[in-house]
Amino acid sequence: MTETQQSEARADAKQWWGLAVLVLPSTLLFMMLTILFLAAPSMATDLRPTSTQMLWILDIYGFVMAGFLVAMGVLGDRVGKRRLMVIGAVGFGALSVVAALTSDPALMIAWRALLGLFAAMMVPSTLGLIFVMFADARARGVAIGVWAGGISAGVALGPLLSGLLLEVFGWQATFLVAVPVMAFVAVGAPLLLPEHRDPSARIDLFSALLLVASLLGVIYGIKRFATQEPVGPSIGLLAAGALVGLWFVLRQLRAQQPLLDVRLFANRTVSAALAVFMLSAAALGGVYSLFTQYLQSVQGLSPLQAGLAILPAAGVLIVVATSAPVLARRFRPGSVIAIGLATQVVGYLLFTQLDAGTGLALVIASFVLTYPGVAPAMALTTDLVVGSVPPEKAGGASGLATTANDLGISLGVAVIGSIGVAAYRSEIAGLLPGGLPADAQSAANGSVDGALVAASQLPAGLGNAVTVAAQQAFSTGLNTAAVVSAVIAGLTAVVAAIRLRHVSPTGRAD
Repeated sequence: MTETQQSEARADAKQWWGLAVLVLPSTLLFMMLTILFLAAPSMATDLRPTSTQMLWILDIYGFVMAGFLVAMGVLGDRVGKRRLMVIGAVGFGALSVVAALTSDPALMIAWRALLGLFAAMMVPSTLGLIFVMFADARARGVAIGVWAGGISAGVALGPLLSGLLLEVFGWQATFLVAVPVMAFVAVGAPLLLPEHRDPSARIDLFSALLLVASLLGVIYGIKRFATQEPVGPSIGLLAAGALVGLWFVLRQLRAQQPLLDVRLFANRTVSAALAVFMLSAAALGGVYSLFTQYLQSVQGLSPLQAGLAILPAAGVLIVVATSAPVLARRFRPGSVIAIGLATQVVGYLLFTQLDAGTGLALVIASFVLTYPGVAPAMALTTDLVVGSVPPEKAGGASGLATTANDLGISLGVAVIGSIGVAAYRSEIAGLLPGGLPADAQSAANGSVDGALVAASQLPAGLGNAVTVAAQQAFSTGLNTAAVVSAVIAGLTAVVAAIRLRHVSPTGRAD
């Protein structure tokens, strides 16, 4: 081998090691969207949050990350992608330790929000540096595929890792697992990754704040409806969030360098693919979060057993996600996505039949049908979106696809999760036995976790009656959420089949 060839081989090896520095944190950051699902009952026992606070703990991370992804992509261009990634890694690692030591639910919401901000600093840099590092189109395609696969695996395997950690340690470990990964990034990035900046990039921080404010206003209004608080303020929050969102859109249309190029939505492939991806992720996100609680609170599984119950569906999802691009070479991508969503509908309908007495085999089968159905949309959306815009808009388009995934899961947890909570509260009121102490009744009305904790402190007969009532009410909440998700998935399948029918198979020229 000549000296030149040896130099090129070393350069190639450095690129692929650098890819590991980009993929590993990306996997973990998206794992953090779902890793607390199984930890929720343990956290509820220690922190004693209300059901609304628990939903905020679960989903605030995703909303803040989604709201700042595009802004942090521009900031990375300005100050340097590698530098911002290292800052995000150090901040995320340090704050993970702080969150693990927290005993106040309000503070936990704040720390999860800040973790979302640090995550937003890192995710755009991971994708942007792949484009910088891999000039060869074939190698870049492989690298992007590995990166996207890492994100999919993170979302899928978060609960399994959570179950393993909870079995040996406590819920605090679900935060501390980030520390070694972020230390690896902080040390490895300066050694293996190039720096890249664009001094001409301009960040519109006010637009980023408008986007986050709009999301949080709408979501908070929805959560208030779920907790049956006064209707007037809830409607006011929804209206305020919508108006701020309109302000954001108008600001982007007038800006010479918009934070988010909303004109991309005029492209029918972009708008249809993003809508399908976000809606399918939302339908799954809400049921996913409730299902993990159902496995522990109703089926009585340990965290590890619950994680293992999810594993078959996660395995099938990975197989379907890797097969979807191959199928899209022979069949229209819209049809492949629609079939996946139609399969989801069947799974959601099975979810409507689950209760406290359902056998575990049917429970696992329901999720195996439901979970992988989102994989075709997950695997094909980024390519559909990026491939349908001019090259100079590819960066913004890929950012939109990542945001749609993050935002969809978070919306599902917030909106459909709130519907499940509302159904639980409506059902539990008529099921609780008489003669309960006031504090036990209040705890049972608040959440299934509160009910189970209260039941453990009551005399055996009364405690058992409270447990049965809470499990039945929570099953009803899951059933109700599944009906909503089935409707969303069914309508989204129709949208994919009709609105994306003009997109030819990727293996055939248009």
